[in-house]
Amino acid sequence: MLRYVALLLIVLLAPATGRPVVRTIRDTAQFDNLLDKHAKETGLPVILDFYSDSCGPCRQIAPAFKKLAKEYEGRAVFAKVDVNRQHEISGRYGVRSMPTFVFIVEGKKVNEFSGAGEQQLRQFTEMAVRKAESENVKLEFDDLLQFYAQNDAMKDEAAVNSVYQKCVEATNKKRLKKNKKEECVGGPAAGLAKKLKKKYTSAPKLGKRFDPPEKSEGSNEAKTSAKESKGSSSSSSSSSKASSSAPNLHLATKEDLLAEIERRLEAEAEAAEENETDDDDEDMTKHSWVKGDFPERVTIIGAGPAGLSAAIYAARAGLMPVVVAPPLGGQLQGKGVDVENYPGLANMTGPGVVNNMREQAIQFGTKFQSEEVLSVDTTKKPMLVKTNSTVIETHTIIVATGADSKWLGVKGEWELRGGGVSSCATCDGFLFKDEHVVVVGGGDTAMEDALVLARTSQLVTVVHRRDTFRASKTMAERVLNHPDITVVWNSTVKEINGAEISVEGGEEEGGSETRTVVSNVVITDVNTGQDTTLDCAAVFVAIGHSPNTKFLDGVVDYNPDHGGYLLTSPPSTSTSVDGIFAAGDSADPIYRQAITSAGSGAAAALDAERFLSEWGLGNEEAEFQAELLREMMGESGEKEEGGGYNAYADSANAGRGRKETSKVEEKKKKEKEEPKKAVEEEEEHIEL
Repeated sequence: MLRYVALLLIVLLAPATGRPVVRTIRDTAQFDNLLDKHAKETGLPVILDFYSDSCGPCRQIAPAFKKLAKEYEGRAVFAKVDVNRQHEISGRYGVRSMPTFVFIVEGKKVNEFSGAGEQQLRQFTEMAVRKAESENVKLEFDDLLQFYAQNDAMKDEAAVNSVYQKCVEATNKKRLKKNKKEECVGGPAAGLAKKLKKKYTSAPKLGKRFDPPEKSEGSNEAKTSAKESKGSSSSSSSSSKASSSAPNLHLATKEDLLAEIERRLEAEAEAAEENETDDDDEDMTKHSWVKGDFPERVTIIGAGPAGLSAAIYAARAGLMPVVVAPPLGGQLQGKGVDVENYPGLANMTGPGVVNNMREQAIQFGTKFQSEEVLSVDTTKKPMLVKTNSTVIETHTIIVATGADSKWLGVKGEWELRGGGVSSCATCDGFLFKDEHVVVVGGGDTAMEDALVLARTSQLVTVVHRRDTFRASKTMAERVLNHPDITVVWNSTVKEINGAEISVEGGEEEGGSETRTVVSNVVITDVNTGQDTTLDCAAVFVAIGHSPNTKFLDGVVDYNPDHGGYLLTSPPSTSTSVDGIFAAGDSADPIYRQAITSAGSGAAAALDAERFLSEWGLGNEEAEFQAELLREMMGESGEKEEGGGYNAYADSANAGRGRKETSKVEEKKKKEKEEPKKAVEEEEEHIEL
């Protein structure tokens, strides 16, 4: 009895908690309940994001997903599914790559795509919402009877019923037997109304199939509604409304109370997680770049070790750099094994290292613009960096864009990307738990991928075209000594084949659809030319990288001996264009290590600082403010020397980097000195 009373008090005293805009799926039961509820009670589409914390593209698209969820609040439900935890759900939909987005209307999958395409995500979301809204209609028999009475009196009730039953049959055609109902709703109802309007120039009255979803207390809509209604009704009417909508817990059974407690605890847990995400978003917003009135002194393109090291050095020099890049963190971000070759770091993964670098850059004042750079215009001074949505004026640019994965270019590779062909073992490896996977390559990346995959896969086969690995000795030995990893030497991949599997989807309720996924790979012995077929569930390509510098075509010179790599002028990081510097894998075809990238990033920042100093480009905003202050204080033109605020002055180099005196200042100085000179000449004449 005491326990029952305690439960009652908990429920009565606990405040109701609003649902987050993006829900996190914790188990299969919650997922099934979510789909069932919105298929039968609200009619809202459900947008699913299958992701992993170790997936760089997943982090890249996450802010856009949440932004979309806020934009479509009340019109769609957004949820995240961690494939590392919800393997059964990801397997149900045949997820073979991350991120993967699945769009569900009335419990049935209507669309799907893989990748971090924000425009595609928005387009498919809008399509799902429109479909759900267009099918949120119902046609009552009485309304159809009334319509025919007004437009075609020759049809009796039996004839009208015949038309109505055809709609009912169409409605139930794709439903399970247990869910069949005597109703004309959704697409069949909308279709019948459209046909009748075409024939009679008017249509029967259509009602809403689902009532509008209840507004959560924590939702933006609920807050707005509360503000609008505040003071507009008496306290008695408000009390009446509240009592009618809230559950009557005083009359509830023990089972009802337990269910209510579970519901509220679930909502609180989701809200707590949402608050954590909101804090992260606030931090991102707080350190985001905002366009100002003056050009930036340093703009860094890329957010890997090279870009972030450059940001740290530039920020410490007071240059207030802007880092422009999607939130991926370079190749190091996808490193699933511990980083062991970076001095001073122990037991840290790639994402951990990148996060620490980012926090350090923020600490010194770096701003971030989370977009992709499309082009750079050097025909104007200052130069222009063009992104997806804005243009950044800047005096110097540090290119630290790293490199993208190379592909094999064999038959089946492109067609099966997203179906088992991948270049990111850390992102997609867990999707192939307890299965046989193949890794192609012989460098450090291939070794790391093989070791990551061996944690979850039943067997890992490494295919290499030579008889020895080019990877470091330590990494190679770990692979060769691992019991779950085998190596096929002197072999290349000839083609990748797929097979059809059945996954949840299709138009029918509880139906399925087919999808083509990797089934085997054909490898060729380079010595004998003999082909061998290996059955496998996935192929991970790790054969190196190509520099991500295409956006600079026609702008700077490339290294003639290494295609795609930027040409620099050793020992500096300067390129063929004054004010543009290159760091990391975008200009390093030899070493391509995280630590060498970080070092070159620091060097690029020092070169940029020297360039700004030599050209007299100081802190123009501070100079302008100081000049305004002097004018307001009546001190303008009092000093013998012109110039503005010195952005680079320090104890060892005072005066360096001072901006040259402007023509206006020279004119003022000259006008001031001329009367003084005339007086001196007159005095000299008198003395003579």
